[in-house]
Amino acid sequence: QVQLVESGGGLVQAGGSLRLSCAAYGMILNLNDMHWYRQAPGQVRELVASITAGGMTDYADFVKGRFTISRDNAKSTLYLQMNSLKPEDTANYYCTVFIDRDYWGRGTQVIVFT
Repeated sequence: QVQLVESGGGLVQAGGSLRLSCAAYGMILNLNDMHWYRQAPGQVRELVASITAGGMTDYADFVKGRFTISRDNAKSTLYLQMNSLKPEDTANYYCTVFIDRDYWGRGTQVIVFT
């Protein structure tokens, strides 16, 4: 059974960095497109970054140049390196994959303070 477990969130000052991890179980990472989403309190969930099975990446405009999505196939782990963090990046961050259906992790919270 597919399971996704995010980690790496926390409290960080504006301008700082965090690296989120998403450990994937029951699936092969590089056979699937994977995505990071985020949801701020009272807001809709929004797509942050994607990586295809072939390794192509794409980013939402609001994180381009600051965030990097990557994966380690041997560790079966997806990453999101977040630099130059802003208070508006505060949200719960989720990784997701579609195989036979959508699978989501429980999320990891990121709080950026000034």
